[in-house]
Amino acid sequence: MAFFSRDIGVDLGTINTQVIEGSQILLQEPTIVSILVEEMKMVEWGRAAADMYGRVPESIEVFRPLQNGVIADFEVTENLLRDMLRRVSGPMGLIKPRVMVTVPYGVTSVELRAVHEACLGAGAREVMIIWAPLSAALGVDLPINTPSGNMIISLGGGTTQSAILAMNGIVCAETLRGGGLALDEAIISFIKRKYGLLIGQPSAEQLKIRIGSAIPNNRIGTLEIQGQDQVTGLPKPLEVTNDDIVEALDAPLKETVASIRRVLEKTPPELLSDIIDRGAALCGGGALLRSIDKYLTKSLGIPAYLVDNPATCTLEGTVKGMAAYPQLRRNLPPA
Repeated sequence: MAFFSRDIGVDLGTINTQVIEGSQILLQEPTIVSILVEEMKMVEWGRAAADMYGRVPESIEVFRPLQNGVIADFEVTENLLRDMLRRVSGPMGLIKPRVMVTVPYGVTSVELRAVHEACLGAGAREVMIIWAPLSAALGVDLPINTPSGNMIISLGGGTTQSAILAMNGIVCAETLRGGGLALDEAIISFIKRKYGLLIGQPSAEQLKIRIGSAIPNNRIGTLEIQGQDQVTGLPKPLEVTNDDIVEALDAPLKETVASIRRVLEKTPPELLSDIIDRGAALCGGGALLRSIDKYLTKSLGIPAYLVDNPATCTLEGTVKGMAAYPQLRRNLPPA
């Protein structure tokens, strides 16, 4: 019967949703949709919808159906997942797949049920749910099946998750509901406060990616952006420096450090000594921020290092999670 079965992993993220089967990533699209407001009908999703952001009439709304890693609009999310699964099903579309989907650690039973029912409604035959930090640890091949301590820090778009793992489970963890989008909002607020210029989230993201860093870097140049003058309402250019972005990101990065410290404070001493020796693995899109490893190493007092596959390790972990499901089952959230 295995021949007639498909096992698909889904990393359902606030910023991006990715789908994998075996070792092949089948889909990577922004988790964003555009709908006709009056008809509540989905027009586009993924990259096509993202290109519409800030560029559509009032009759069309562009938004993210997931907020801080959990479903904010159930019906839209179900339709989005259905379209995604149809796209990757190909000629075997009539055969419903088994799906393992990631969720942030510590979500409520209501939020878990929403994910489970959305996947079933989208066409899954069976739904297994895995904590995102556990999936990320599997994706980077941390030895979590041993009694020794392992630490993973996932810097996502809507959440920042820190976890200590051992014996195929999470010993202690915390999810901070704020990630890459919170960094973008901090940049928007800083530019408005310091320069009186209004910019959108896409512009803030470009500033973060192109000239942003966690600590000052004199080798990074400047970037000119276009915004709206807060007083006149007219377009106005502005040249932004790396120092500006470092200053803008200071507060949200301090919140991230405080969240990670709380996890370390709850960690048993025996496991903490392992973490000091091995360090903390950094993953997620936010881990690509320049010098974030150096910033966290200095702030936490333990070595932090960037994994080889930060953007896809959580997704890749779903495949390994399905293979090791009998061993992991008791440590997974109830489906």
